[in-house]
Amino acid sequence: MSKFTLEEKLSVVQRYLEGSESYASLATSIGTAKVIVQNWVLQYKHHGVDAFTKPYTSYSAQFKLDVLHYMNTYGTSSYETAAIFNIPSPGLVRKWKAQFQTSGLDALRSKKKGRSIMKKESKKAAEVEGSVEALQQEIERLRMENAYFKKVECLSSKQGKITKQNKAQVVFELRTDFPLTALLKLAGIPRSTYYYYVKTFGLPDKDAELKVLIQTIYHEHKGRYGYRRIKDELKNLGHLVNHKRVQRVMKELGLKSMVRMKKYRSYKGNVGKIAPNILNRSFQAHKPNQKWVTDITEFKLFGEKLYLSPMLDLFNGEIITYAVDTRPSYSLVSTMLEQACTRITEEDELLIHSDQGWHYQMNKYQHALKEKSITQSMSRKGNCYDNAVIESFFGILKSEFLYIQEFESIEHFKEELAKYIDYYNNKRIKAKLKGLSPVQYRTQTLNVA
Repeated sequence: MSKFTLEEKLSVVQRYLEGSESYASLATSIGTAKVIVQNWVLQYKHHGVDAFTKPYTSYSAQFKLDVLHYMNTYGTSSYETAAIFNIPSPGLVRKWKAQFQTSGLDALRSKKKGRSIMKKESKKAAEVEGSVEALQQEIERLRMENAYFKKVECLSSKQGKITKQNKAQVVFELRTDFPLTALLKLAGIPRSTYYYYVKTFGLPDKDAELKVLIQTIYHEHKGRYGYRRIKDELKNLGHLVNHKRVQRVMKELGLKSMVRMKKYRSYKGNVGKIAPNILNRSFQAHKPNQKWVTDITEFKLFGEKLYLSPMLDLFNGEIITYAVDTRPSYSLVSTMLEQACTRITEEDELLIHSDQGWHYQMNKYQHALKEKSITQSMSRKGNCYDNAVIESFFGILKSEFLYIQEFESIEHFKEELAKYIDYYNNKRIKAKLKGLSPVQYRTQTLNVA
């Protein structure tokens, strides 16, 4: 880029200030970039003719820090900042900013030219293994490690996980006792990361209220909710929060939903040809009592077995009713079916889908369905996915209830099971139900209709 004299710069600035030409046209006429002309005008507005006559000077570390502080506080660009402080090139400001972010205040200090001279005596003493100086350095290093890991261990016992912010906090607390460079190396965090977190110390936590809400929802649902469902629950409470923010805060708090355990595959009985697969994996229903699905699952408790037979409505995933027994007899299914049919009205055209278990192949079961004008549908041989919705419910039930609670007896288990199914129907929200529970969704839909 060609050099411009003082007169040329002043001429260009004057032409712009007269309002006859733009930055772009002026830059084109003298063969330079538009930003160069903009910078000249900014400098002239702040410092007049002196802006173009200032001789070269060496800037102190404090001056550089003041420039960066002003830039950060007022949000000025590198061009505006350079003009305000009468710095010839905005590139110099950008260079200082990059140096400070990478290596902190030390990088802003001017380095002496030439090779550094190390005293031969000090260098020699440091290299001698077992010398007094070497032992003192080793003791100091061990003392630093001991102090650092004590503080880290204390934080770990409180929250279970150490973040970069925690490490920066420990380094900040120990910086007056030990060299900062050695502490950062021990903590394994860059200097720029350390200074980033130091700026936030003492500031109010912008997520304080959100953390309380998330913890309340998480513990109210006994750890069953992940960040997506907690985001939906916050929305129901009138708090619109991005799911990524909820995920980040939960990670900071060490909260996560329970891991889904492997689902139990119940005994299917002898395979017959009682009813076709009418449902054909069409798991959507447009109204209540249109499509129901059922199956049996097994629990092992206190050396005994319990069998659960629920009926689920595909319209909203609601558990219509259920039966529990110590034996997988036909009465388990017949009792459940009798209770479920009390929900049916004369206008309903109901289809009930099941697997090919022996209960559903019995004449008694088929006769009971025909009496109530219910269409029977059955999964194909070896296709558990044909009844995937009820299988999914069993997986949720066991991961959210069976595997995370302790029971005193079989009767206590039955009491808690009743509470969980009530919770599942009335409180547990689902994303596909627009963030509502099954009962809330059914009630809302019927009210709109």
